Amino acid sequence: MGTLYLVATPIGNLEDMTLRALRILKEVRLIAAEDTRTSRVLLQHFRIETPLTSYHEHNKLHKVEVIFDALALGDVALISDAGTPAISDPGYELVKLALARGVRVVPIPGASAVVTALVASGLPTDGFVYLGFLPRKDSDRRKFLESLRREPRTLIAYESPHRLSDALRDVQAVLGQRPVCVAREMTKHYEEFFRGTVSEALARFQDENPKGEITLLIGGALAQEARWDEARVRDALRQRLQDGESLSSAAKQVASEALWRKGEVYNLGLSLADGGCE
Repeated sequence: MGTLYLVATPIGNLEDMTLRALRILKEVRLIAAEDTRTSRVLLQHFRIETPLTSYHEHNKLHKVEVIFDALALGDVALISDAGTPAISDPGYELVKLALARGVRVVPIPGASAVVTALVASGLPTDGFVYLGFLPRKDSDRRKFLESLRREPRTLIAYESPHRLSDALRDVQAVLGQRPVCVAREMTKHYEEFFRGTVSEALARFQDENPKGEITLLIGGALAQEARWDEARVRDALRQRLQDGESLSSAAKQVASEALWRKGEVYNLGLSLADGGCE
């Protein structure tokens, strides 16, 4: 059984291709690519004539056996459209299957949009959370962001250019006035890093749909944001009670969000009920 190589390719600038990656792509028996049209341009540029096959979300069930048939005869390289494979693409499933079948998996490191954006963002780099692509629907995106309200590490997500403004509005509404960085067209001619508050980023991008791949970075929650003060707890509780939610349910939900004990929130709710919820 051959080796499955996970080969990182440039995220824009072809000069970021590593010498080791070039050698591996020339030596393997087969290259499995997310989009053969995109990858063929890369391979032709570097005069790589290795056979190419597609492997993506819509054909992975069929192509996985094609890849393992090739591995039975020699080495195979997996590449994505850009950057490091198996990050937010079906390469993860191929790696999992390969390991389960005893195939040796070897990463060939190189370009990564996540790390490239992080180190140039100006946001803390000692800890970060990669979120993949943000949910498409507004309600799902807000719910997703709500689950990250108390996360202290830098948040990193991919976003479509035409959904960037909506995403920024939801970040502002759910997470508040956080520092953000919008990284666009990294390593390319029109590379841009917009750094500022989320409201400043919204003002910059709400009237246009920026072109190119977008990596959105969001500052983590500050220590004082973790536990709510009493005024914020009262406001949240009052709103839920006014919406018709029971005190027990409202206290449970607010306590979870505010990092308070349910009993403490429940007692506040009793005082609101005694004095009215206006």
